[in-house]
Amino acid sequence: MAIATSPPAVKVVGANGQISLGKQFAGRQVLDEEREPGVWLVRTATVVPDNERWVHEPQAAADLQAALARAAAQPASEANADDVLKRLQDGDQ
Repeated sequence: MAIATSPPAVKVVGANGQISLGKQFAGRQVLDEEREPGVWLVRTATVVPDNERWVHEPQAAADLQAALARAAAQPASEANADDVLKRLQDGDQ
């Protein structure tokens, strides 16, 4: 992983307690850690909602990869669409 560094920049904390990190970080989520009084570590982060965490579990990820591989190997066709729809309506899978 390449580390891009830039020289220290002086920022002013506004009256409302905010600083600007720059437009390239607009809308991003960050982790803000105060390591000691007056020392902060700010890191960009991707937050996964609790109800979507299962997708990142190893078994779910493997199942999804297998399903995607099968879908790529067997493109959809309308040849048996009526049979598939009937099975789905009847609850058979």
